[in-house]
Amino acid sequence: MCAMRLTVRPLTRGRWPDLEALFNAKGCSVARGCWCMYYRRSGSRGPLRAGTTRAQANRTELKALLGSGEPPGLIGYRGKVPVGWVSLGPRDDYAKLRRSPVMKAVDERPVWSIVCFVVPSRYRGQGVARALLDGAIGYAKKRGVALLEAYPVDKPGRSNDDSMWFGAKSMYDAAGFEEVARRKPTRPIVRIRAAAGRI
Repeated sequence: MCAMRLTVRPLTRGRWPDLEALFNAKGCSVARGCWCMYYRRSGSRGPLRAGTTRAQANRTELKALLGSGEPPGLIGYRGKVPVGWVSLGPRDDYAKLRRSPVMKAVDERPVWSIVCFVVPSRYRGQGVARALLDGAIGYAKKRGVALLEAYPVDKPGRSNDDSMWFGAKSMYDAAGFEEVARRKPTRPIVRIRAAAGRI
């Protein structure tokens, strides 16, 4: 699938309503619960404030990240319409990765991680995720990131959309990523350099 032509922009306070529109769209119920905070946290979060759901707390925590340094991800636009989201940033921002037997660090080199994609049902199958991936690579290069890492799904047949938040390995292969580890048969770790050369 060729990438759809998108404009890919970092999440800012001004673009927050566009992210909410994406997460509230049909096919994004998992995103509405997680708000891309699952891998940013490790261990129990403790009790929630009275009257607050886990989803509401996650939403509040993601929004709070907008004023604390690197944007937590990128939004893809077709014209002015938001059509997809990719969560990425320094690997150290994703605490759960450190404890994961599948996605733990390969080595000590500093990397940025691409953790998940969110694409509403109506835009799937049109190359949105690939365009977001291209945008993520370009953004990482502009930020001076040496290595960009991801944790795709690698299965022979088509997987359920709800299990494809990490993206398919074939998409990363087409973008020039190289496999650097595989600790589970269907879950490789792949990387790409911002500069030319092999990993």
